Amino acid sequence: QVQLAESGGGLVQPGGSLRLSCAASGNFFSLYAVGWYRQAPGKQRELVAALTSGERANYADSVKGRFTISREDAKKMVYLQMNSLKPEDTAVYYCNAKHDYNLRVYWGQGTQVTVSS
Repeated sequence: QVQLAESGGGLVQPGGSLRLSCAASGNFFSLYAVGWYRQAPGKQRELVAALTSGERANYADSVKGRFTISREDAKKMVYLQMNSLKPEDTAVYYCNAKHDYNLRVYWGQGTQVTVSS
């Protein structure tokens, strides 16, 4: 069982930066792939960035070169560094963890990111 709690969202101007954090509880966190998803009003939830337990990363085309996902397993933390933010990045951002073997998936409650002048 894993519980996830996001933080770091807020209001930022276009071109600005934010760093989202996701704190995890539970054991064997290193056996989970982790990811960040987002959901804008009226749209489906979409993958933003993912990082396997072996630290292979993949990104949505819309954020490549601007966002960076990272993890610190010893601290049970996942981060999303977001640079050069655009209004279309406005959404609720969710942290996600998926066990490598039993494939159970866990979600956080989400944190709002608003990019606006």
